[in-house]
Amino acid sequence: MKHWHFVGIGGIGMSALAQMALARGIRVSGSDRGRHGRENAALFAALERQGAQLFEQDGSFAAEHRPDALIYSTAIEEGNPDFAAAPEVERLHRAEALRRLISASSAPFSVAVAGSAGKTSTTAFCAEALYHLGADPSCINGGHIKAFADAAHPGNFRAGSGPLVFEADESDKSLLAFAPDYAIILNIGTDHYSKEELAEVFAAFLKRTRRGAVLESGVCETLRDRIPAHLAIAVFDGSAEPKNQSPYPFWLSGYAARDGAAQAAWNGGALRKLPTPGRHTALNLLAVTALLDLLHYDADAACGAVLRAGGVARRFDPKGVHRSGAAVIDDYAHNPEKIACGIRAAQELTAGRIWTIFQPHGYGPLGFMRAELGRVLREVLRPGDRFFLLEPYYAGGTSSFRPHADEVIREWRDAGFSLPEKGESRDAVRAILDRECRRGDLILVLGARDNTLPEWAAELGDSARGA
Repeated sequence: MKHWHFVGIGGIGMSALAQMALARGIRVSGSDRGRHGRENAALFAALERQGAQLFEQDGSFAAEHRPDALIYSTAIEEGNPDFAAAPEVERLHRAEALRRLISASSAPFSVAVAGSAGKTSTTAFCAEALYHLGADPSCINGGHIKAFADAAHPGNFRAGSGPLVFEADESDKSLLAFAPDYAIILNIGTDHYSKEELAEVFAAFLKRTRRGAVLESGVCETLRDRIPAHLAIAVFDGSAEPKNQSPYPFWLSGYAARDGAAQAAWNGGALRKLPTPGRHTALNLLAVTALLDLLHYDADAACGAVLRAGGVARRFDPKGVHRSGAAVIDDYAHNPEKIACGIRAAQELTAGRIWTIFQPHGYGPLGFMRAELGRVLREVLRPGDRFFLLEPYYAGGTSSFRPHADEVIREWRDAGFSLPEKGESRDAVRAILDRECRRGDLILVLGARDNTLPEWAAELGDSARGA
């Protein structure tokens, strides 16, 4: 194929795929509902620098082009104007488009990173470690990898001559389009489906994997009877107490957080500084270490390469200090497991209160996760902590616009859980922070898709300058 048109090219996964197509010599055009929104201005500028031609999402591209295929994601509705403008053009789901690019690749092997939480960060850690080991990887990811970003490349795609590392998404079960050489499955959570349904999806994914897999210990136990016999398996474990060695070959034997940083030890070794805080970070890095062992890298060299990884933007990123003296952190967490990990990591860094402001990434996701989110918040929030639920982000298109944030708060309160609060607006929450936040507290801004969230977090962190 010579020309692909991307419907919704501004999405984090779609923009990465568009860059991969450009790198493979495919002509790229694309449209997006937020074509002129400031939240994606830098991304669109980078795509244009690489050669993509951008349009409004109104079908106007068809006046100039008849591409070979329209590339779309699950988020695109059937009535989209670009579909209507070119009904005769073949449509390819983004997973099928990626599968075709992978099939045409000359990479010596591929690595797919999957799981309900942590896959974007782990994809970045894996690609960076291979890069530091001299493997020159290609990488397509659902986040901007800091080490691979420059003025023309946002960091969610890197072209290389070596192995191909990519994030495999379970949210729409599109990971089943792939047959990677190696797979990493980090966990089975509750973001888009029940744990039981996801277990079936991941079991089917393993059947398509060709050479080896890295599995978290809980995943291994859940899928034990469905792991194909031909796969080389490495299991990593974070559940054992430090004084008791895990029965699994890769285990988190120590973890400590203090003075704004964290350290971890693996397999009984010495504590080493982590790129970002959180036990989840230690486990993601441990998963990559297990993969590198499957690939026969020297253990010391692999560990050193893993710990040099800088990770992904919007993963526990410091954004300065609030006028009260509280540190401000921005994070992409958007499902119950990730939100809990972010809050726990923040609690490890300070004895003060944690002020969490969470904006769900859509009405549908909030509706699906509300019961589980309420459950994990009951577990993780301390009596003095504050949690504000903002109204969900709306990116355009079809939506039920339900449930609203205040409906979810009311459900939680009716169930006897009164700690979370409705955030009426960002300005309203900011006014509360200005009045009540104190030095030694920590402000945690959470949410996906809306790229104005890190800007707002930075404004909170810069407010000391204007006080």
